[in-house]
Amino acid sequence: MSRRERGTSPWRWRAKVEPAPRVGDEPATSGSAPLGGGARVTLYSRPGCHLCEQAEDVVRRVCADLGEGYEVVMVDDDPELQRRFTDEVPVTFVDGRQHDFWRVDETRLRAALARG
Repeated sequence: MSRRERGTSPWRWRAKVEPAPRVGDEPATSGSAPLGGGARVTLYSRPGCHLCEQAEDVVRRVCADLGEGYEVVMVDDDPELQRRFTDEVPVTFVDGRQHDFWRVDETRLRAALARG
């Protein structure tokens, strides 16, 4: 029986994504935290990943322009993060919610930070 016959859609099969851990008063791994708070953008990355390097360039530029902080978390340093994100890196979270993965759209990131 096909999906069409069952009346199911592949969109319903999407995995639930849990929010990123909240950033406290810890210093950001990269970038700079805004005054009085933690980083709004978290980039989950891994060494040697060319997409991660491109994503960090976009995040760094946008956050610098807008005066926002960001942090980079290496997924390979934590087995749970490694399991959770597997091959989706880079993954970008804004204000604790998943924003993008694989590529970061500069216009979309600017809009998300402006809304917050």
